[in-house]
Amino acid sequence: MNEEQQNQKEIKQPFIYDFVSIICTALIVIMVVFTFFFRFVGVVGDSMNPTLYESDWLLVRAINSDGYEYGDIIISTQPNAFNEPIVKRVIATGGQTVDIDFETGDVYVDGELLQEDYIAEPTTTKQDVNFPVTVPEGCIFAMGDNRNDSTDSRSTAIGMIDERYIIGKVLFRILPFNQFTYFE
Repeated sequence: MNEEQQNQKEIKQPFIYDFVSIICTALIVIMVVFTFFFRFVGVVGDSMNPTLYESDWLLVRAINSDGYEYGDIIISTQPNAFNEPIVKRVIATGGQTVDIDFETGDVYVDGELLQEDYIAEPTTTKQDVNFPVTVPEGCIFAMGDNRNDSTDSRSTAIGMIDERYIIGKVLFRILPFNQFTYFE
């Protein structure tokens, strides 16, 4: 091996080491961020129409130190009859009382009528939970926006959602790109 080839070999070795080191560091940072801070979740089913649709992809904030409040869209992994994560909207939190008038389709929380511009149609489908119902502390009452085609906290198949099973609050719809949405 001549001196020129030796010099080229000495230059390539640090470059390869630096390149591999940068790639490994980037992968570790990405894994930590998407494990502890953010997650990507796909929507399955029609229960959140017209807000979310089958196969939408969502960016979910995994850490929520502020707690959950009315209107938040959440992802829960609480064991349920479907054996899959669910996407629902928070209607009430611990200590609040939910009542539904299935004839008019109106939903009340602590006696106040909710203004629900996001729903597909009024809530007229009754499931097996009797109303009014008070939400236990540490739980939320959640429903899909497609109220008459959603199995949610109105059913014992889902029930009240224990906050410990909530993996996060939906921040953005990222796919499809032409429907990118930020959820406040």
